[in-house]
Amino acid sequence: MFNDIGPLELVTLVLLAVLVFGPEKLPKMIQDVTRTIRKIREFSEGAKEDIRQELGPEFKDFEFEDLNPKTFIRKQLDNDELGLKEIRNGFDLKKEMAEVTDAVHGRESDASSSSSSSSSSSSSGGGTVDMTKKPEMTKKPEPDERPPYDADAT
Repeated sequence: MFNDIGPLELVTLVLLAVLVFGPEKLPKMIQDVTRTIRKIREFSEGAKEDIRQELGPEFKDFEFEDLNPKTFIRKQLDNDELGLKEIRNGFDLKKEMAEVTDAVHGRESDASSSSSSSSSSSSSGGGTVDMTKKPEMTKKPEPDERPPYDADAT
């Protein structure tokens, strides 16, 4: 509940409480606050039990924390009925990205060479595509010739 309150903030709150309520009334105020918090917790637990009874026996293991979307999704992903862990473990993002990088730079990795050889033997072309950037062959302007005017560049 108070995970983000540091020691200096806690001391400041205690000093502020002493100044506002005074040292005589402070113990009674603390008792009243703890009693109120305890009653709120009891009321909350009673309401949860009433809801569980109204839902019936098929929802006896229902947890209200599951209504939080993060908790619900985490619980469903941890449940391995769909085989998601096998899929998650079988997919190696670093390996896939390395293969793509090697293909873009024209290098062949071990996994991509075996997959490209099997795919190239099944394709009709049988060649690999060179995706490296090559300089364009353009006509060099004559020394007296001015470059073309580009209205968008100015």
